Amino acid sequence: MTTPALLPLSGRRIPTLSPGAASFPHHRATLRLSEKFILLLILSAFITLCFGAFFFLPDNSKHKRFDFGLEDVLIPHIESEKEARHSSRQVIHGVGGHDEHRHREEEESLRDKIRADHERALQEAKEKLRKSKEELKAEIQTEKTKVAEDLKKKDGPKPLPPVSMPKLVGVNNGDPGDPDTKEKRDKIREMMKHAWDSYRQYGWGHNELKPIAKKGHSTNIFGNSQMGATIVDALDTLYIMGLHDEFKDGQEWIEQNLDFSVNAEVSVFEVNIRFIGGLLAAYYLSGQEVFKVKAVQLAEKLLPAFNTPTGIPWAMVNLKSGVGRNWGWASAGSSILAEFGTLHMEFVHLTYQTGNPAYYQKVMHIRKLLAKMDRPNGLYPNYLNPRTGRWGQHHTSVGGLGDSFYEYLLKAWLMSDKTDSEARKTYDDAIEAIERHLIRKSNGGLTFIGEWKNGHLERKMGHLTCFAGGMFALGADGSPDDKAGHYLQLGAEIAHTCHESYDRTVLKLGPEAFKFDSGLEAVAVRQNEKYYILRPEVIETYWYMWRFTHDPKYRQWGWEAVQAIDKYCRVSGGFSGVKDVYSSNPTYDDVQQSFFLAETLKYLYLLFSSDELLPLENWVFNTEAHPLPVLHLGNITLPGSETQR
Repeated sequence: MTTPALLPLSGRRIPTLSPGAASFPHHRATLRLSEKFILLLILSAFITLCFGAFFFLPDNSKHKRFDFGLEDVLIPHIESEKEARHSSRQVIHGVGGHDEHRHREEEESLRDKIRADHERALQEAKEKLRKSKEELKAEIQTEKTKVAEDLKKKDGPKPLPPVSMPKLVGVNNGDPGDPDTKEKRDKIREMMKHAWDSYRQYGWGHNELKPIAKKGHSTNIFGNSQMGATIVDALDTLYIMGLHDEFKDGQEWIEQNLDFSVNAEVSVFEVNIRFIGGLLAAYYLSGQEVFKVKAVQLAEKLLPAFNTPTGIPWAMVNLKSGVGRNWGWASAGSSILAEFGTLHMEFVHLTYQTGNPAYYQKVMHIRKLLAKMDRPNGLYPNYLNPRTGRWGQHHTSVGGLGDSFYEYLLKAWLMSDKTDSEARKTYDDAIEAIERHLIRKSNGGLTFIGEWKNGHLERKMGHLTCFAGGMFALGADGSPDDKAGHYLQLGAEIAHTCHESYDRTVLKLGPEAFKFDSGLEAVAVRQNEKYYILRPEVIETYWYMWRFTHDPKYRQWGWEAVQAIDKYCRVSGGFSGVKDVYSSNPTYDDVQQSFFLAETLKYLYLLFSSDELLPLENWVFNTEAHPLPVLHLGNITLPGSETQR
């Protein structure tokens, strides 16, 4: 509604006498002549003042209008005021009858306009009052939406600076040569197509798929939003398999639907490794700018998670409000080592691509903070309080809660073209402590990695821990004290143990966790540890061991896994995890995990491809198997870094 700002000048407000002047109605006839004269004088002065005021009104056409939503305020220019005063003086001093006539016409026109504005404002007010509460709410919401859209257009994504693309080698093909291996690789490609096509048909746009119910699925790590996690996670796998039509479908969905301005609380770690990692990998492989732009948009939404007293990020952040918090079950509100320690690869690439030093500085701050802290027995506990900067309970694991922290120390060194010596030294020290306190050999001769809990070694190993075989092999070259052969052998022993955990089940698929005591070795004991949810870690280690040794047993073990997954996990609507790998008639968990397409099938495909496909000299895989190129920075300084890279 418009409120007329110049209502006192419209002639509608009547002046009133003071209470004292109006309190003697019975004595008017007795007023003396001088009193009457004084009253007439006051009245004539008032009329003259009102009449004169119209001559000093500035020209309305020379006003600026500022919209404050509820009312329009007219603020005259200084120059307009000067002109108005000059014109008024001309009229008062009788400078030309023509000018006087013109000014009278202008005044009359201005009065008419003011009356019209006033009438229009009253009419609008009446119309508003006749509307229902719901109609008024709808109008307000429409106006708010319009303002938000205008702001969005104004503050839209800024163009990113041009950056030279790192040298990219081996982004496609990888033909293994012999027909038998090629046939197996084609089978894995067909499994990927079945998983993708099922998701495309039944869960498109949802984060994951329920292949039995044939509908979309999501978990709390993605909040309550449909962010198409499977699409983003699967893109690079589709690309390297040559499934370009499917890749194009995914790209179109991302261009048109992937929106991070949603009111959703997401896991910083999961969104980083799956979305930012997946988008950056898709960008490097395909060169399509949209993937880089989306990765940067999302990364900006994650930065508020670092607003803690220590700079250790919260586990979760609301993408819209930027409010962060930690998981309720984590030790006394702690952040988790494997989560805040698994950001380095993606954040370094973000700084490289944008020139914004904030990403690099955030992860380097975490590294420096950890370097200053005391570590019990040289081990990193899994929990760290972001408010106090103190460790939580002393639980150390190379499996869940700890795993990828160690992986990213090694990969930070590899990704820097082996120039980040600080990362390498930190990795070597951590592995030395792990070997001393956590790695043991069972009575049956199986090497395993246990978990340290409050000064006690638990002789249990998780499926997640099986990635470490590949990590040891990957880090063998560059080990201190000429230990390369030792760590390659350690990787082979872990691969063997994890294969045994598969081989000792009915389905030939590995359980979630397995023990090494009471006469049982590499076998799950608890019912809630007997499930297989399409995890990739064992196959990941097979692939790394194949690349470094070319021992044919790794391809043989990988093919056993392919056959078991295709036989026991494949359903008409995709692939599902199973609840008991020791049962010949297992029940399904009805979830096709996004990492099945991102990791499990990718590592299997690479296992049966030639080494020319994504060679390890040029690519480093993030913990979700998204390949990022080695940054051969030479003598270029990474924005935000203090040393020449």
